[in-house]
Amino acid sequence: MAGRNCAAGKILPAGGWDRIAASGRLGAMKAILCKRFGPPETLVVEDVPSPRAGPGQVVVSVAAAGVNFPDTLIIQGKYQFKPELPFSPGGELAGIVKEVGDGVRHVRPGDHVIALCAWGAFAEEALVEASMVVPMPPALDFRVAASFAMAYATSLHALQDRARLAPGETLLVLGAAGGVGLAAVELGKVLGARVLAAASTAAKLEVCREHGADELIDYSGEGWRDRVKDLTGGQGVDVVYDPVGGAVAEPALRLTAWNGRYLVVGFAAGEIPRIPLNLPLLKGASIVGVFWGAFAKRQPRENQSNLARLFSWLAEGKLRPHVSAVHPLECAAQALGELAARRTTGKLVLVTGK
Repeated sequence: MAGRNCAAGKILPAGGWDRIAASGRLGAMKAILCKRFGPPETLVVEDVPSPRAGPGQVVVSVAAAGVNFPDTLIIQGKYQFKPELPFSPGGELAGIVKEVGDGVRHVRPGDHVIALCAWGAFAEEALVEASMVVPMPPALDFRVAASFAMAYATSLHALQDRARLAPGETLLVLGAAGGVGLAAVELGKVLGARVLAAASTAAKLEVCREHGADELIDYSGEGWRDRVKDLTGGQGVDVVYDPVGGAVAEPALRLTAWNGRYLVVGFAAGEIPRIPLNLPLLKGASIVGVFWGAFAKRQPRENQSNLARLFSWLAEGKLRPHVSAVHPLECAAQALGELAARRTTGKLVLVTGK
Protein backbone atom coordinates (compact mmCIF):
# COMPACT_ATOMS: atom_id res chain seq x y z
CA MET A 1 0.00 0.00 0.00
CA ALA A 2 2.86 2.34 -0.72
CA GLY A 3 2.26 5.79 -2.12
CA ARG A 4 -0.23 7.07 0.46
CA ASN A 5 0.75 8.78 3.72
CA CYS A 6 -0.98 6.73 6.39
CA ALA A 7 1.01 8.07 9.32
CA ALA A 8 -1.95 8.87 11.55
CA GLY A 9 -5.62 8.07 11.82
CA LYS A 10 -7.87 11.09 12.27
CA ILE A 11 -11.48 11.71 13.15
CA LEU A 12 -12.64 13.08 9.81
CA PRO A 13 -15.46 15.66 9.41
CA ALA A 14 -18.93 14.14 9.51
CA GLY A 15 -20.32 16.03 6.50
CA GLY A 16 -20.45 14.87 2.90
CA TRP A 17 -20.88 11.14 3.44
CA ASP A 18 -23.71 10.86 0.90
CA ARG A 19 -21.50 12.43 -1.76
CA ILE A 20 -18.58 10.17 -0.87
CA ALA A 21 -20.67 7.01 -0.94
CA ALA A 22 -22.30 7.88 -4.26
CA SER A 23 -19.16 9.01 -6.07
CA GLY A 24 -17.95 5.62 -7.37
CA ARG A 25 -16.92 5.52 -11.01
CA LEU A 26 -19.18 3.72 -13.46
CA GLY A 27 -18.16 0.10 -13.87
CA ALA A 28 -15.06 0.17 -11.66
CA MET A 29 -14.09 0.69 -8.04
CA LYS A 30 -11.10 0.70 -5.73
CA ALA A 31 -10.70 -2.25 -3.38
CA ILE A 32 -8.24 -3.45 -0.78
CA LEU A 33 -7.15 -6.88 -1.96
CA CYS A 34 -5.61 -9.83 -0.21
CA LYS A 35 -3.83 -11.63 -3.07
CA ARG A 36 -1.80 -13.91 -0.82
CA PHE A 37 -2.27 -14.79 2.82
CA GLY A 38 -0.01 -12.80 5.10
CA PRO A 39 0.28 -9.80 7.44
CA PRO A 40 -1.45 -6.46 6.75
CA GLU A 41 1.47 -5.03 4.77
CA THR A 42 0.89 -7.60 2.02
CA LEU A 43 -2.47 -6.02 1.11
CA VAL A 44 -2.72 -3.95 -2.07
CA VAL A 45 -5.06 -1.31 -3.49
CA GLU A 46 -6.34 -2.00 -7.00
CA ASP A 47 -9.09 -1.02 -9.42
CA VAL A 48 -11.51 -3.89 -9.91
CA PRO A 49 -14.87 -4.30 -11.69
CA SER A 50 -17.92 -3.11 -9.79
CA PRO A 51 -20.09 -5.97 -8.50
CA ARG A 52 -23.60 -6.66 -9.83
CA ALA A 53 -26.48 -7.85 -7.69
CA GLY A 54 -27.83 -11.33 -8.29
CA PRO A 55 -31.06 -12.74 -6.86
CA GLY A 56 -31.31 -12.03 -3.13
CA GLN A 57 -28.26 -9.74 -3.18
CA VAL A 58 -27.59 -6.04 -2.66
CA VAL A 59 -24.76 -3.82 -3.94
CA VAL A 60 -23.90 -1.09 -1.44
CA SER A 61 -21.79 1.99 -2.15
CA VAL A 62 -19.58 1.90 0.92
CA ALA A 63 -19.28 5.09 2.96
CA ALA A 64 -17.52 3.52 5.94
CA ALA A 65 -16.29 0.08 7.01
CA GLY A 66 -15.57 -1.13 10.51
CA VAL A 67 -12.24 -2.77 11.28
CA ASN A 68 -12.51 -5.89 13.45
CA PHE A 69 -10.11 -8.44 14.90
CA PRO A 70 -11.31 -11.27 12.60
CA ASP A 71 -10.10 -9.14 9.67
CA THR A 72 -6.54 -9.52 10.95
CA LEU A 73 -6.96 -13.30 10.94
CA ILE A 74 -8.78 -13.80 7.64
CA ILE A 75 -5.98 -12.11 5.65
CA GLN A 76 -3.54 -14.62 7.18
CA GLY A 77 -5.72 -17.65 6.44
CA LYS A 78 -6.23 -18.18 10.19
CA TYR A 79 -9.96 -17.55 10.50
CA GLN A 80 -12.86 -20.02 10.49
CA PHE A 81 -13.50 -19.06 6.86
CA LYS A 82 -10.80 -19.03 4.19
CA PRO A 83 -11.96 -17.11 1.09
CA GLU A 84 -10.67 -17.88 -2.36
CA LEU A 85 -7.90 -15.48 -3.37
CA PRO A 86 -8.00 -12.63 -4.21
CA PHE A 87 -10.59 -11.09 -1.90
CA SER A 88 -11.26 -7.89 0.04
CA PRO A 89 -11.33 -8.22 3.82
CA GLY A 90 -13.85 -6.39 6.00
CA GLY A 91 -16.97 -7.75 7.65
CA GLU A 92 -19.19 -4.72 8.34
CA LEU A 93 -20.05 -1.53 6.51
CA ALA A 94 -22.48 1.33 6.18
CA GLY A 95 -23.43 3.06 2.96
CA ILE A 96 -26.08 3.66 0.31
CA VAL A 97 -27.83 0.95 -1.69
CA LYS A 98 -26.74 1.11 -5.33
CA GLU A 99 -28.53 -1.93 -6.76
CA VAL A 100 -30.80 -4.73 -5.56
CA GLY A 101 -31.32 -8.15 -7.07
CA ASP A 102 -34.52 -10.05 -7.75
CA GLY A 103 -36.56 -10.79 -4.67
CA VAL A 104 -35.16 -8.00 -2.50
CA ARG A 105 -38.03 -5.97 -1.06
CA HIS A 106 -36.92 -4.48 2.27
CA VAL A 107 -34.37 -2.02 0.80
CA ARG A 108 -34.11 -0.15 -2.49
CA PRO A 109 -31.53 2.03 -4.30
CA GLY A 110 -30.80 5.20 -2.35
CA ASP A 111 -31.51 3.72 1.08
CA HIS A 112 -28.96 4.19 3.87
CA VAL A 113 -28.09 0.77 5.23
CA ILE A 114 -25.83 -1.23 7.52
CA ALA A 115 -24.54 -4.47 6.04
CA LEU A 116 -22.63 -7.44 7.41
CA CYS A 117 -20.55 -9.91 5.45
CA ALA A 118 -17.78 -12.43 6.05
CA TRP A 119 -15.48 -10.36 3.82
CA GLY A 120 -15.68 -7.71 1.08
CA ALA A 121 -16.32 -4.47 2.99
CA PHE A 122 -12.91 -2.85 2.38
CA ALA A 123 -13.90 -1.53 -1.04
CA GLU A 124 -15.83 1.33 -2.61
CA GLU A 125 -18.69 -1.07 -3.31
CA ALA A 126 -19.69 -4.32 -1.65
CA LEU A 127 -21.90 -7.22 -2.71
CA VAL A 128 -23.90 -8.46 0.29
CA GLU A 129 -26.63 -11.03 0.88
CA ALA A 130 -29.92 -9.20 1.37
CA SER A 131 -30.60 -11.04 4.64
CA MET A 132 -27.53 -9.30 6.13
CA VAL A 133 -28.59 -5.77 5.12
CA VAL A 134 -30.67 -3.63 7.49
CA PRO A 135 -31.94 -0.06 7.10
CA MET A 136 -29.87 2.50 9.00
CA PRO A 137 -31.66 4.34 11.80
CA PRO A 138 -32.39 7.96 10.81
CA ALA A 139 -29.72 10.57 11.59
CA LEU A 140 -27.09 7.94 12.43
CA ASP A 141 -23.61 8.87 11.19
CA PHE A 142 -22.08 6.41 8.70
CA ARG A 143 -18.92 6.08 10.81
CA VAL A 144 -20.86 5.07 13.90
CA ALA A 145 -23.17 2.82 11.88
CA ALA A 146 -20.19 0.96 10.37
CA SER A 147 -18.66 0.34 13.79
CA PHE A 148 -21.78 -0.53 15.76
CA ALA A 149 -23.55 -3.68 14.64
CA MET A 150 -20.86 -6.36 14.89
CA ALA A 151 -19.40 -5.36 18.28
CA TYR A 152 -22.70 -4.67 20.01
CA ALA A 153 -24.59 -7.57 18.44
CA THR A 154 -21.80 -9.95 19.44
CA SER A 155 -21.80 -8.66 23.01
CA LEU A 156 -25.59 -8.66 23.39
CA HIS A 157 -25.79 -12.21 22.04
CA ALA A 158 -23.06 -13.23 24.47
CA LEU A 159 -24.47 -11.60 27.59
CA GLN A 160 -28.20 -11.99 26.95
CA ASP A 161 -28.57 -15.19 24.92
CA ARG A 162 -25.57 -17.23 26.02
CA ALA A 163 -24.81 -16.13 29.60
CA ARG A 164 -28.33 -15.08 30.64
CA LEU A 165 -26.76 -12.21 32.58
CA ALA A 166 -29.20 -11.09 35.29
CA PRO A 167 -29.59 -7.76 37.09
CA GLY A 168 -27.39 -7.60 40.16
CA GLU A 169 -24.85 -10.13 38.89
CA THR A 170 -21.15 -9.30 38.52
CA LEU A 171 -19.58 -9.27 35.06
CA LEU A 172 -15.81 -9.33 34.44
CA VAL A 173 -14.89 -8.05 30.96
CA LEU A 174 -11.40 -8.89 29.69
CA GLY A 175 -9.94 -6.74 26.92
CA ALA A 176 -12.51 -4.21 28.04
CA ALA A 177 -11.15 -1.25 26.04
CA GLY A 178 -11.47 -3.00 22.66
CA GLY A 179 -14.44 -2.90 20.31
CA VAL A 180 -16.42 -5.85 21.68
CA GLY A 181 -15.05 -5.24 25.18
CA LEU A 182 -16.40 -1.69 25.44
CA ALA A 183 -19.70 -2.88 24.00
CA ALA A 184 -19.84 -5.54 26.72
CA VAL A 185 -19.10 -2.94 29.40
CA GLU A 186 -21.95 -0.73 28.23
CA LEU A 187 -24.40 -3.58 27.69
CA GLY A 188 -23.54 -5.08 31.07
CA LYS A 189 -24.67 -1.82 32.67
CA VAL A 190 -27.83 -1.64 30.53
CA LEU A 191 -28.68 -5.20 31.63
CA GLY A 192 -28.25 -4.25 35.28
CA ALA A 193 -24.95 -5.91 36.13
CA ARG A 194 -22.01 -4.69 38.17
CA VAL A 195 -19.18 -4.40 35.64
CA LEU A 196 -15.50 -5.02 36.35
CA ALA A 197 -13.41 -3.85 33.39
CA ALA A 198 -9.96 -5.37 32.87
CA ALA A 199 -7.41 -3.84 30.49
CA SER A 200 -3.63 -3.51 30.21
CA THR A 201 -2.93 0.24 30.53
CA ALA A 202 -4.16 3.21 32.54
CA ALA A 203 -5.26 4.97 29.35
CA LYS A 204 -7.39 2.02 28.27
CA LEU A 205 -8.91 1.74 31.73
CA GLU A 206 -9.85 5.42 31.63
CA VAL A 207 -11.84 4.78 28.46
CA CYS A 208 -13.61 1.93 30.27
CA ARG A 209 -14.46 4.24 33.15
CA GLU A 210 -15.89 6.80 30.73
CA HIS A 211 -18.16 4.10 29.31
CA GLY A 212 -19.63 3.08 32.65
CA ALA A 213 -17.38 0.46 34.24
CA ASP A 214 -17.92 0.20 38.00
CA GLU A 215 -14.42 -1.07 38.81
CA LEU A 216 -11.14 -0.97 36.89
CA ILE A 217 -8.55 -3.76 36.90
CA ASP A 218 -5.07 -3.52 35.37
CA TYR A 219 -4.20 -7.10 34.46
CA SER A 220 -0.80 -6.29 32.97
CA GLY A 221 0.98 -7.30 36.18
CA GLU A 222 0.66 -9.50 39.25
CA GLY A 223 -2.09 -9.04 41.80
CA TRP A 224 -5.07 -8.52 39.49
CA ARG A 225 -6.70 -11.76 40.56
CA ASP A 226 -6.49 -10.74 44.22
CA ARG A 227 -8.18 -7.45 43.32
CA VAL A 228 -11.07 -9.30 41.70
CA LYS A 229 -11.41 -11.48 44.78
CA ASP A 230 -11.41 -8.42 47.02
CA LEU A 231 -14.03 -6.68 44.89
CA THR A 232 -16.31 -9.73 45.04
CA GLY A 233 -15.81 -10.56 48.71
CA GLY A 234 -14.00 -13.74 47.74
CA GLN A 235 -17.06 -15.10 45.90
CA GLY A 236 -15.85 -14.50 42.35
CA VAL A 237 -17.75 -13.18 39.34
CA ASP A 238 -20.94 -14.54 37.82
CA VAL A 239 -19.91 -14.03 34.20
CA VAL A 240 -16.54 -13.65 32.46
CA TYR A 241 -16.54 -12.11 28.99
CA ASP A 242 -13.29 -13.15 27.29
CA PRO A 243 -12.34 -11.94 23.79
CA VAL A 244 -8.63 -12.27 24.66
CA GLY A 245 -7.75 -15.87 25.47
CA GLY A 246 -4.07 -16.60 26.01
CA ALA A 247 -2.53 -16.44 29.47
CA VAL A 248 -5.43 -14.63 31.15
CA ALA A 249 -8.03 -17.29 30.32
CA GLU A 250 -7.36 -19.87 33.02
CA PRO A 251 -6.92 -17.32 35.85
CA ALA A 252 -10.19 -15.69 34.78
CA LEU A 253 -12.02 -19.03 34.80
CA ARG A 254 -10.69 -19.64 38.30
CA LEU A 255 -12.33 -16.34 39.32
CA THR A 256 -15.85 -17.49 38.45
CA ALA A 257 -18.35 -17.91 41.25
CA TRP A 258 -20.45 -21.02 41.85
CA ASN A 259 -22.64 -21.55 38.76
CA GLY A 260 -20.55 -18.96 36.89
CA ARG A 261 -20.49 -18.65 33.11
CA TYR A 262 -17.30 -18.17 31.13
CA LEU A 263 -17.90 -16.73 27.65
CA VAL A 264 -15.42 -17.71 24.94
CA VAL A 265 -15.63 -14.77 22.52
CA GLY A 266 -12.23 -14.72 20.79
CA PHE A 267 -8.47 -14.99 21.03
CA ALA A 268 -6.99 -11.54 20.54
CA ALA A 269 -3.88 -12.61 22.45
CA GLY A 270 -3.12 -15.00 19.59
CA GLU A 271 -3.13 -18.15 21.70
CA ILE A 272 -6.04 -20.56 22.12
CA PRO A 273 -5.85 -21.63 25.79
CA ARG A 274 -6.05 -25.19 27.04
CA ILE A 275 -8.33 -25.27 30.05
CA PRO A 276 -8.19 -27.94 32.81
CA LEU A 277 -11.73 -29.29 32.80
CA ASN A 278 -11.71 -29.93 36.52
CA LEU A 279 -12.16 -26.16 37.01
CA PRO A 280 -15.74 -25.91 35.70
CA LEU A 281 -16.55 -29.18 37.48
CA LEU A 282 -15.46 -27.84 40.89
CA LYS A 283 -17.39 -24.60 40.46
CA GLY A 284 -20.48 -25.94 38.72
CA ALA A 285 -19.49 -23.44 36.04
CA SER A 286 -20.24 -23.38 32.32
CA ILE A 287 -17.82 -22.65 29.48
CA VAL A 288 -20.00 -21.14 26.76
CA GLY A 289 -19.00 -20.52 23.16
CA VAL A 290 -20.05 -17.29 21.43
CA PHE A 291 -20.10 -17.28 17.61
CA TRP A 292 -22.32 -14.39 16.67
CA GLY A 293 -21.80 -14.73 12.90
CA ALA A 294 -23.20 -18.27 12.90
CA PHE A 295 -26.03 -17.20 15.22
CA ALA A 296 -27.01 -14.38 12.84
CA LYS A 297 -27.24 -16.82 9.91
CA ARG A 298 -28.88 -19.71 11.76
CA GLN A 299 -31.31 -17.61 13.82
CA PRO A 300 -31.96 -14.50 11.74
CA ARG A 301 -35.21 -13.55 13.48
CA GLU A 302 -33.59 -13.58 16.90
CA ASN A 303 -30.66 -11.58 15.52
CA GLN A 304 -33.01 -9.00 14.00
CA SER A 305 -34.75 -8.70 17.37
CA ASN A 306 -31.41 -8.11 19.07
CA LEU A 307 -30.47 -5.44 16.52
CA ALA A 308 -33.80 -3.70 17.10
CA ARG A 309 -33.10 -3.60 20.85
CA LEU A 310 -29.62 -2.23 20.22
CA PHE A 311 -30.84 0.51 17.88
CA SER A 312 -33.49 1.47 20.44
CA TRP A 313 -30.90 1.74 23.23
CA LEU A 314 -28.62 3.70 20.91
CA ALA A 315 -31.40 6.19 20.12
CA GLU A 316 -32.10 6.54 23.84
CA GLY A 317 -28.46 7.39 24.55
CA LYS A 318 -27.86 4.26 26.64
CA LEU A 319 -25.06 3.18 24.29
CA ARG A 320 -22.18 5.43 23.20
CA PRO A 321 -20.03 3.76 20.51
CA HIS A 322 -16.39 4.80 20.71
CA VAL A 323 -14.67 5.39 17.35
CA SER A 324 -11.07 6.17 18.26
CA ALA A 325 -9.71 6.76 14.73
CA VAL A 326 -10.89 7.03 11.14
CA HIS A 327 -8.56 6.14 8.25
CA PRO A 328 -8.93 6.48 4.48
CA LEU A 329 -9.68 3.18 2.77
CA GLU A 330 -6.16 3.11 1.31
CA CYS A 331 -4.75 2.96 4.85
CA ALA A 332 -6.42 -0.34 5.73
CA ALA A 333 -3.06 -2.02 6.35
CA GLN A 334 -2.12 0.53 9.00
CA ALA A 335 -5.50 0.19 10.72
CA LEU A 336 -5.24 -3.61 10.77
CA GLY A 337 -1.68 -3.38 12.09
CA GLU A 338 -2.75 -1.11 14.94
CA LEU A 339 -5.59 -3.44 15.84
CA ALA A 340 -3.42 -6.57 15.72
CA ALA A 341 -0.86 -4.89 18.01
CA ARG A 342 -3.67 -4.02 20.47
CA ARG A 343 -2.78 -0.32 20.39
CA THR A 344 -6.37 0.79 19.89
CA THR A 345 -9.45 1.51 21.98
CA GLY A 346 -13.00 1.09 20.78
CA LYS A 347 -13.32 0.80 17.02
CA LEU A 348 -11.32 1.88 13.97
CA VAL A 349 -13.17 2.84 10.80
CA LEU A 350 -12.16 3.12 7.14
CA VAL A 351 -13.87 5.66 4.88
CA THR A 352 -14.04 5.86 1.12
CA GLY A 353 -13.41 8.97 -0.98
CA LYS A 354 -11.32 10.38 -3.79
